[in-house]
Amino acid sequence: MAERPFKLTLNTQDLTDEFFEETKLLGIMAPVKDYQFCWHLNSLMAIDFRINHEIEIKLIRKKREYFFSVYEYPEPTGSLCHYLYNNLFDGEYLLPEFRHLDFLWLMKGDTVSDDYFQGIMSSLRSLNGVQLVTELTNEKIKNKEHLVF
Repeated sequence: MAERPFKLTLNTQDLTDEFFEETKLLGIMAPVKDYQFCWHLNSLMAIDFRINHEIEIKLIRKKREYFFSVYEYPEPTGSLCHYLYNNLFDGEYLLPEFRHLDFLWLMKGDTVSDDYFQGIMSSLRSLNGVQLVTELTNEKIKNKEHLVF
C-alpha cells in the first residue's frame, strides 16, 4: 500500500490577524503620483516617508506580475511605523474592493490614540489634491492578506 504524501498548508488567516493587531488604516483618494504625494506629506507634516523596495507587494493576476510600492516612515521616538501603500499599479488594484482609493496609510507597531489619528486625518484633508480621507476597519477589507509584507 502506497503512503499518501504529507501535505502542509500555511494558515495565512492567523498570520494576517497577527499583522493587523493594534493597527489603524486610512484610505486616501488623491489622484497624484505616489512620489509627489509623499513629497507633499513630508513637507506638510514634517515626516520622512521613503520608498522601501524590500517590502514592495507583488501580486500575480491574469498570469502577470503587479508591483505595489510601499513607503515607510518609522517614528524616531517609540515603535510606531507608518506605511503608505500605492493601491494601483498598471490598471490593477491592491485592494480591488476599494478601487476609488489611491493610497492606503497603515499605522502599526504601537497604540495610536484617537487624537493623533484624527490629527493625521485633518492634516491629510488640508493637502491640495486630497479628495477623500476615510478610516478603514478590518471588517471592511476583503483582501487584507494583500497588505501583509
